[in-house]
Amino acid sequence: MSMQPEAATNANTDLPSYPYGRPRLLLLAGLVAIALLIPLVAVLSSALQDDSGAWKHIRATTLPDLVSNSLWLLILVGIGAALLGTGAAWLTAKYDWRGRKTFEWLLVLPLAMPAYVMAYAYTDLLQYAGPVQTGLRELFGWQSKSDYWFFDIRSLGGAAAVLACALYPYVYLLVRVALLERSTSLSEVGRSFGYSRLSMLFRVTLPLARPAIAAGVALVMMETLADYGTVSYFGINTFTTGIFSAWFAQSDRVAAGKLAAILLLFVAMVLLLEQWARRRARFADNRARPASRTPISGTAALGAFVGCMIPVTVGFLLPLVLLGRLAISEPQSGIDGMTAGALAFNRLDEFFRLAWNSFSLATLTAAIAVAVGLMLAYANRRAPSLAMRFANRAVGLGYAIPGTVIAVGVLLPVSLLDHRLADLLSALAGRDVGLILTGGVSVLIYAYLIRFLAISLQTCEAGFAKITPSMDNAARSLGASNREVVRLIHVPLLRSTLITAGLLVFVDVMKELPATLVMRPFNFDTLAVRTYTLAKDERLAEASAAALAIVLVGLIPVIFASRAITTAGDMSPASLSPEGGRD
Repeated sequence: MSMQPEAATNANTDLPSYPYGRPRLLLLAGLVAIALLIPLVAVLSSALQDDSGAWKHIRATTLPDLVSNSLWLLILVGIGAALLGTGAAWLTAKYDWRGRKTFEWLLVLPLAMPAYVMAYAYTDLLQYAGPVQTGLRELFGWQSKSDYWFFDIRSLGGAAAVLACALYPYVYLLVRVALLERSTSLSEVGRSFGYSRLSMLFRVTLPLARPAIAAGVALVMMETLADYGTVSYFGINTFTTGIFSAWFAQSDRVAAGKLAAILLLFVAMVLLLEQWARRRARFADNRARPASRTPISGTAALGAFVGCMIPVTVGFLLPLVLLGRLAISEPQSGIDGMTAGALAFNRLDEFFRLAWNSFSLATLTAAIAVAVGLMLAYANRRAPSLAMRFANRAVGLGYAIPGTVIAVGVLLPVSLLDHRLADLLSALAGRDVGLILTGGVSVLIYAYLIRFLAISLQTCEAGFAKITPSMDNAARSLGASNREVVRLIHVPLLRSTLITAGLLVFVDVMKELPATLVMRPFNFDTLAVRTYTLAKDERLAEASAAALAIVLVGLIPVIFASRAITTAGDMSPASLSPEGGRD
């Protein structure tokens, strides 16, 4: 069966563009993009409203500290993550040594450790009453804190160190891919000039990996701006804590919206800096002679082992051990000798209730995100156009927006709509029916989708790119509809891709704290919220059980994805780049 004459072929995708399919796909993608952009527009519009009393007070007193702390945190975390991630990527991508294959996926494990959980673990270890300072006082005979100096973990530097250890895998993944994609001939040219290993690193390797480093650091900075649990627990005033204070302590949504709008400017600044750092930094990918690793042994191999072991230990292994020690070895008195892990929720049924809340929210959000991401990716493949690309790019903006900003942006229009709807229904029913939308699970899932749909969409687009267009053409020549092509052809071929997308969204929802704190229904807590609440009350031993549950659940997709990356020996930067494009 031949194609109809009007089914013109698109040069970019080699897929036929059917006129009758385009309007429906464009309309659907446009509606999704509009629904996900409404909160962003609401936040920006709040910046145009008249100043309130709370905003004037914030602007005159705390705003300079919010700006200064946020900037310093971005700089310190960016530098720390760049050093850890780039160093680990260089050692595993350029050199071959015993244990390298194991470290290739071990170095990704800190992604399963939320930064605020790591902050609780290191606080218990390094605080004045912790085992480290207690041991030092006993060893040297010090009587009080005035007798010695020790690094204060609850400081701006402590928050930056924790965030850098938790977020460096973003840099590691992108830089490692960039180094593996470079031809061996580039290294041979450097060696022909007599460059040593360090000279090769600074004069050849790092300049070639600059686009990937810039993209990874941009991701780290955006995650830093989105963090609330760590900075709040350490008492560092940043834009996220300022938004919470304006919203809850001062009950001023206009002030919170203005702070959120300024935070969006910080996000835009990070993206512009990433673009500037990658200006004209485009290199041809000559794979005629793919990159090979230089075998090393002896002292050099030991140095590589130690260099990779440090970020794995401080970013995952040590916090995991500390959490386990808190959960198992510190029973609370007065309740039949139960361990701290059981006392974290007073009753086991309380733990299972929180675990079910987290699991159900994450599962439902992941399923919807995968379905919507698959639909948008197929729409762009089926009917490519400028409008479709714009819609998909607009949807991807959510990942660059902190959860606090999304929460404010969602609640501003939803609360307005909810009050209007309540007034209408109350008038019709003759009684006060109360608010319907605000404080519901559906609104919370809506916020999650805005934040994490980009992960699913970009993963699905990368999977579609591996399916030859001829398979679509063959199915259509047999009379298959759009739905049948997706169900019978694409879904079976994309099974691993869809599972990966779902797992990544699942673990991110499990770890999400700011949006959940603001938008969760009344008397509805998750593992992340309970962990934060207990740790904030200095009940670290009780918080450790919930923290361990989050980490162990997060390990499943992280190990799955990291082993797949190691097996393939490659990973598309498109799924991690802030732009959604290759570096």
